[in-house]
Amino acid sequence: MNQITVISLGPGPREYLTLGALDALKQAEQVVLRTEKCDAAAYLSEIGIHFDTFDALYEECEDFDELTGEIPGRLIALAEEKNLCYAVFDASSDETVRALLEHADCRVLPGVQLASPFLAAAPQERVEIQTASSLQVTGMQNPLLILECDSRMLMSDVKLQLLRWYDAEQTVYFFPPAKGTERTYVQIPLEDIDRQKKYDHTAALLLPDVSLIFRKKFDFYDLWRVMDILRGENGCPWDKEQDHHTLRKDLIEEAYEAASAIDDEDWAHVADELGDVLLQVVFHAHIGEETGTMELGEITTDICRKMIDRHRHIFGSDVCEDAEAVVENWEKIKKEQRGFTTQSQVLQDVSRGLPPLMRAEKVQKKARQVGFDWDDPRDALQKVEEEAREVRQALDEKDMAHLTEEVGDLFFSCVNAARLSGVSGELALMQATEKFVRRFTRMENAVLRDGKALKDLTIAEMDVYWDSIKHDSE
Repeated sequence: MNQITVISLGPGPREYLTLGALDALKQAEQVVLRTEKCDAAAYLSEIGIHFDTFDALYEECEDFDELTGEIPGRLIALAEEKNLCYAVFDASSDETVRALLEHADCRVLPGVQLASPFLAAAPQERVEIQTASSLQVTGMQNPLLILECDSRMLMSDVKLQLLRWYDAEQTVYFFPPAKGTERTYVQIPLEDIDRQKKYDHTAALLLPDVSLIFRKKFDFYDLWRVMDILRGENGCPWDKEQDHHTLRKDLIEEAYEAASAIDDEDWAHVADELGDVLLQVVFHAHIGEETGTMELGEITTDICRKMIDRHRHIFGSDVCEDAEAVVENWEKIKKEQRGFTTQSQVLQDVSRGLPPLMRAEKVQKKARQVGFDWDDPRDALQKVEEEAREVRQALDEKDMAHLTEEVGDLFFSCVNAARLSGVSGELALMQATEKFVRRFTRMENAVLRDGKALKDLTIAEMDVYWDSIKHDSE
């Protein structure tokens, strides 16, 4: 197959056709234009360059994806016979060119980009450039230039995407169809972009930068920009004073608040609380980049690498038939990666920063991996009874050091019994605490209704109220 030369015709008028592109067109044995609907095509005819086009294919294909998939194959077939030149508006952004490059040997000549006249008419910094037919809007980081706005129906689809991020009243610049090198725009609200008089491949839409304080929706990098401002020279005194150590407790608290919102199944609240957790991650990453302890890229790289490495059944050749097998494989890979040769090392690796109840359960699960565990929760319950007797003995001895140790053993045994029963110790204790708060509140209300106060009652008198409340339905 002959090498295919790809050239850019430019934004439309013949003035944008480069000398290099013109030479390639003249030397080619066969020239194929993606479409004849441009000024440059008329110019090629004037100077005697014969060409074919894919305009008929536009009518045959059901959608743009089918068109993009069809064109490369046809070009490759033509290149088997002749020295071929394929001409598009802008090779740097053309989807058919991207698809062609995956399957064929191509020489792509530089040319004038479609965006050039629009950015000359309305200059913007850090512009993101996309075409209307392949638009993917994931945020508002930079001004957005949307090219080839060639139909009202297409712009309706574009508007639906943009309204996920931008306000309907947001002012945008619409460039109506034009033939010359000069481009002008009209300022319209976003909601009107599919209500203009004319559209064709020369029409474009520019969404300028929107200040943070005027945005209604934000993405991850907006959060980073907010942190830039808060930690900057004229930022917030409190935010500027924080470091990894002062934020430690906040990270823990925010994670617990998010967990509580999940338990309540209040999903709007969950989103809010997860935002607080994400803020803590960004806060630490920002401090890390300032102090040299870490960078955001290290955080994302480490977690992505871990997820890929630990999911060999997805990204490798391992086979895991169910979730239990996935967990076993995860632990095996983790042990290999950390160079552990004994199960004691696995237990010691369980973070001491975890809440004690959670750490106890994790340690017990790690011990179970090598068979050091009871099969029946009743056996563990006997251990609870044994530890309770030892607590009573330590109380009688009035030995505080021994008592602390025995109470710890009792807690550990309770966690074991709960785990073997299939009950989360954390969840069970949380529910028990909430139940106590509810019952205590009802008990106090009953006491107050009787014209009494808790502080004036004996424990025996309180027990009467408590037992009454306990036996009532909640």
